[in-house]
Amino acid sequence: MVSSNIFMLFLSSILCIYFLQNLFRFFHKVWWTRIRLQAAMSSQGISGPPYKFPHGNAKEISNMRSQSMEKSMDISHDIFPRIQPHIYSWTKTYGMNFLSWHGSQGQFFVTEPELVKEILMNRDGAFPKMDMEGYAKKLLGEALITNEGEKWAKIRKLANHTFHAESLKGMVAEMSSSVDGMLERWRKGGGKEIDVFKEFGLLTTEVISRTAFGSSYMEGKHIFEMVAKLTAITVKNVYKVRFPGISMLVKSNDEVEAEKLEKSIKACILELVKKRENLRSNGECVNFGNDYLGQLVKISHESDVKKRITTEQMIDEIKAIYGAGHLTTTSLLAWCVLMLAINTDWQDKAREEVNEIFGTRKPNSDGIARMKTMNMIINECLRLYPPVLTVTRKVAKKTKLGNLKLPKKMNIFISIMALHHNPYIWGKDVHLFKPERFAEGVAKATNNNTNGFLPFGLGPRTCVGLNFTTNEAKIALSMILQKFKFVLSPNYAHHPADIFILTPKHGVQVILKAM
Repeated sequence: MVSSNIFMLFLSSILCIYFLQNLFRFFHKVWWTRIRLQAAMSSQGISGPPYKFPHGNAKEISNMRSQSMEKSMDISHDIFPRIQPHIYSWTKTYGMNFLSWHGSQGQFFVTEPELVKEILMNRDGAFPKMDMEGYAKKLLGEALITNEGEKWAKIRKLANHTFHAESLKGMVAEMSSSVDGMLERWRKGGGKEIDVFKEFGLLTTEVISRTAFGSSYMEGKHIFEMVAKLTAITVKNVYKVRFPGISMLVKSNDEVEAEKLEKSIKACILELVKKRENLRSNGECVNFGNDYLGQLVKISHESDVKKRITTEQMIDEIKAIYGAGHLTTTSLLAWCVLMLAINTDWQDKAREEVNEIFGTRKPNSDGIARMKTMNMIINECLRLYPPVLTVTRKVAKKTKLGNLKLPKKMNIFISIMALHHNPYIWGKDVHLFKPERFAEGVAKATNNNTNGFLPFGLGPRTCVGLNFTTNEAKIALSMILQKFKFVLSPNYAHHPADIFILTPKHGVQVILKAM
């Protein structure tokens, strides 16, 4: 009996110590660390919305976004207050740079162009990519867009090789062939209403399948669908705060579903990889193939450990391409067609350029490089409706940013939307569609403030798919303009929404007229 009592006393002491340790960690993170960070930033003139226990400002942001994006709007390009209402409102209240809270995690929002440049150039390594957690980690994993250091360098070198200028020349025929298939469907429609956003979703998945994976859309259809579901779950939970330890005890329905999707996506990708390995074993392809999939499989088999990537890295990279690899182009094309359907004078100008450069022939790489009017249109669409709305980084060590001294472990959010809709950078006509502002380049358009135009990022982490996306957009738009005139359908409802990327929530409906 005595020994039993001693054991129970010992056990209760251990549990008490464990509880006190966790309680101490909780208060240290939620109270002491937060207070210190807030004081450090406040002393330098950086303020923000007040912290609300326990969610910080996450619930407030979620409510603001739900209200602003709930309904469709009149056709206007003044969408910054709608898409990022918290940033729009708080920059007006607290200044161009402010501090907010996701739970107890400090989030430093930066909209000042010079500071943005300093962060993204990251010359001393103080501003690496922000750590991925929860659903975002399941979706993006250790892919090129999230990696740092050697892991990033290996994949970036490979991606640069796959998507460099010479490789892109070889992809023009594949892209054109995919667009041909889409236009044939449109021709058979005979002037009916077309939702181009839906159509471009099919087109871009087909293009990425053919160029990056050497297959058809149908072969990877299941992976695309699962990644889309995982993306939807991730977006749904962006502003939900989960506290450490709780998810280990109680899993939400979304967490259970996300784990199932993650496992299924991994299994399907491994099957895809196995097929490619078998083709090489049977002598049907050399070095696993020259497309992106082949290059990833090859580097995962490298005999030199320093050059090799892990199977997990390979899976995450393939998953990222299936997810984000086509969404930006889908968004860009949809908004471009909307702009041209509304501004038919620019549609006519673009068509004249296409006819002058290509005539009735399919686009080629030399002609694509000479397209000035199309370049201006695409840049203006990327300015008004940037597919990627926010760039994130973290403060890895105590460092200076401009005149500020930043403590480590703080996350940084850069609003591309805020920069692209800033009248001090673009002028009083900032919300008007005026492609001519890019006639003499980005520097002239931004009044020599080139950091104000960041549709694909800046510095060493500039999106590797920049040229792939713009080339695909030029090819698709050129071939559409060769075959059709189009106007906006009366059924179109203007509903820009932040759904992982900037998306026309109800599609973009146009009426086609064959040329």
